[in-house]
Amino acid sequence: MFLEERAQKYEYKLNDTDDQIIEYIVSNKRLVTTLSIQSLAASLYTVPNTITRLCKKLGYDGYSHLKNSLKEELHTELKEQDIIENSLYTIVQKTFDLMDMDKIQFVTKILREAKKILFFGVGDSVLFCEMMVKNLKVAGKQAEFSIHPHEIRHGINQLKKGDVLFLISLSGETPQVLEMAELGKRKSVHIISLTHFYRNSLQKLADTNLYCHAPKKFLNGHNVTDQTSPFIVLRTLSEYFWKDTFGCV
Repeated sequence: MFLEERAQKYEYKLNDTDDQIIEYIVSNKRLVTTLSIQSLAASLYTVPNTITRLCKKLGYDGYSHLKNSLKEELHTELKEQDIIENSLYTIVQKTFDLMDMDKIQFVTKILREAKKILFFGVGDSVLFCEMMVKNLKVAGKQAEFSIHPHEIRHGINQLKKGDVLFLISLSGETPQVLEMAELGKRKSVHIISLTHFYRNSLQKLADTNLYCHAPKKFLNGHNVTDQTSPFIVLRTLSEYFWKDTFGCV
């Protein structure tokens, strides 16, 4: 996983100082691979411990691990990346890399404590909403979804603080989903999103973001984006919820 991807995955753990350090490293990757932690800290007017803590936040073992990963990034051929970007292996592997189990556990807690949970998505995402409602009901948790926007609008208007609105849009730009996110923000409910891993409008509106690797793919004019990765994330979340309920699965 590249540095920029790690920074997005763990952004909820980062502070302003961390963001500044990351920005510097991203802009000077080749230079950073030649610097000691003391030299990098001096360049950033900070101390080595701050950089070490950042490395840990980003999932590296330490500064040496960060430098080695940067070297690998610099040697990665973009052409090769394009070839494997949409392969099933890459889709599955990147999705597992993106899953933050601390965040999955946090979402499990949020769902467990919510009195009401509404799921919404359009198109292929409707199937995932239906699946999650069924999976939560297995554990005795009531949840709802609807394919009709007017029903979801009504449902959101009935939500109260502490309730959850769970929105699924791989692009993160689906107009109907963004409309519901805006309604949810006005109701001060907790909004959870599941999107493809890149910067998008839904991510900015949600309180908690879950990610999968699902790059858009079109064939003969039809959207054939792979649906494996959102299923993996939601299945993992369901199993955490079941384990939290039953003690084991």
